[in-house]
Amino acid sequence: MSTRIDYTKASPEGYKAFGSVYVTLRKGDLPQELINLVYLRVSQINGCAFCIDMHSRDLLKAGLNIEKLVLVAVWREAGELFNARERAALAWAETVTRVSETGVPDADYEATASEFNDKELADLTYAIGLMNAFNRFGVSFRSPPAAMAST
Repeated sequence: MSTRIDYTKASPEGYKAFGSVYVTLRKGDLPQELINLVYLRVSQINGCAFCIDMHSRDLLKAGLNIEKLVLVAVWREAGELFNARERAALAWAETVTRVSETGVPDADYEATASEFNDKELADLTYAIGLMNAFNRFGVSFRSPPAAMAST
C-alpha cells in the first residue's frame, strides 16, 4: 500500500479543525479508555488499518489487557469482559457507524441513553462521527499503519 497524499499537510487547517474535536473529547467526561475502545471498533467496521493500528497501540499503552483488546470486534460474545457502559458505547458505535443500514433505531438510542447522560451521549456521538471521518481520510488516502514501518 502506498500513500496517496498526506492530508494533514495538504490541508492543515482542516486537519486542525478535526483535531480540535479530538482535544475537546480528551478533556471531556468520558473515560479515555472508553473513547479508544469506540475509536477502535469504528475503525474495525470501516477497515482503516492506520486507525486500527493506532488505537490498538493506544489501548495497550494505557494498560488494556490483550485479552480484551483482541475481543473488541466480537464484544457481544465476550460476556462480562466488557462492562455495561462499554457494551452500550460499542453498540452505539456500531449502529451510528452503520447509519445507512440501521437508521439508528429508537431501541438503540434508548439502550445507550440508559447508560449515558445527555452530554456523555452527545460526546460519545461526536467521538463516533470524528472517527468515521478520520477512517475515511485514512482509507481514501492510504495512510500506512505504524506496523508497516517495522517491515
